[in-house]
Amino acid sequence: MTEQPAADRTGFETLAIHAGQEPDPTTGAVVPPIYATSTYAQDGVGGLRSGYEYSRSANPTRTALEECLAALEGGVRGLAFASGLAAEDAVIRALTRPGDQVLLPNDAYGGTYRQFAQLHQRWGLEITPVPITDPQTVAAAITPGRTTLVWLETPTNPLLNVADIAAIADAAHQAGAKVVVDNTFATPYLQQPLRLGADVVVHSTTKYCGGHSDVVGGAAITADVDLGERLAWHQNAIGGVAGPFDAWLVLRGLKTLALRMDRHCANAARIAAHLQDHPGVAEVLYPGLDSHPGHDLAARQMRHFGGMISFRVAAGEQAALDVCGRTKTFTLGESLGGVESLIEHPGRMTHMSVAGTALEVPADLIRLSVGIETIDDLIDDLDQALGRAKPGH
Repeated sequence: MTEQPAADRTGFETLAIHAGQEPDPTTGAVVPPIYATSTYAQDGVGGLRSGYEYSRSANPTRTALEECLAALEGGVRGLAFASGLAAEDAVIRALTRPGDQVLLPNDAYGGTYRQFAQLHQRWGLEITPVPITDPQTVAAAITPGRTTLVWLETPTNPLLNVADIAAIADAAHQAGAKVVVDNTFATPYLQQPLRLGADVVVHSTTKYCGGHSDVVGGAAITADVDLGERLAWHQNAIGGVAGPFDAWLVLRGLKTLALRMDRHCANAARIAAHLQDHPGVAEVLYPGLDSHPGHDLAARQMRHFGGMISFRVAAGEQAALDVCGRTKTFTLGESLGGVESLIEHPGRMTHMSVAGTALEVPADLIRLSVGIETIDDLIDDLDQALGRAKPGH
């Protein structure tokens, strides 16, 4: 990775606490206030006071979050949305037109695929799923003049595949296409796609950025000023913006993102190694394992390997469903990235929308969002759910 300019060398943890969050000029409050207002007094017709007129267009609490997100991703413009899919919708509309081809991972998140295939494809987009683990395969699927967007997740949800962002961005740019990276699994603490050549980064801030399973939100960040203006226009025109309280909750979550991710990653690494030796597990999908085909690439472009693990149960689908129903510390639920550990069956839950398509996930797959609880408690819980208690238990 290229060396950052001196102005960009402020530490991640410092940016998370201070970027966009100067003490309130009126009261001195060190935490940005929740500006629960829809409109603002103007100093004469067309004379905006501090740049605000209506909270769909801009709100001071949302501005604080957007500036912090831009700083953490190494971008120049951040935009906060009501959900991750609202952010994706605005980005797709800003970067594509009817007749364009979009490349999508062949193991993309089910909600992303649903939005492309069942919404935008109806309006003339051509959606082409491709394996994103080989940059040459992605490059070969690009049609110059028609492919305008290459959409990546890395690691992917739920198969934890890893894409070479820099190589794919280079191939896409040579053909005149933009690259969007869903960085939800990695977070800006573990990976900064804009510095690797991506044009836009999107997040479901519901997940690790918020970090406490108490908010729904999304974000889009870019390092290009003009592209930032285009995205901002679509954000305002479509209107799927983050409310002030939601923005405040995500901003609060970002302050501890680095600390939480260190623990998420440490716990996930222990669990992945443990599951790899479990007789009831057929395969563990985690980039931190040496056996993972994307391990070396992930080690180069990520700080750590993340808190998400998927694994396949040796006895098949029903056994996987039974494991999901037997955990006690792991909560059966959708979503991810909170401090609590979650377990789910993607085929029946988060990825139902890709059933019967080229993106259908294995029926025996379980996905874990590893939380920050005591690691021995998490391992014991998985052991009892898989049917192997520790000696003496």
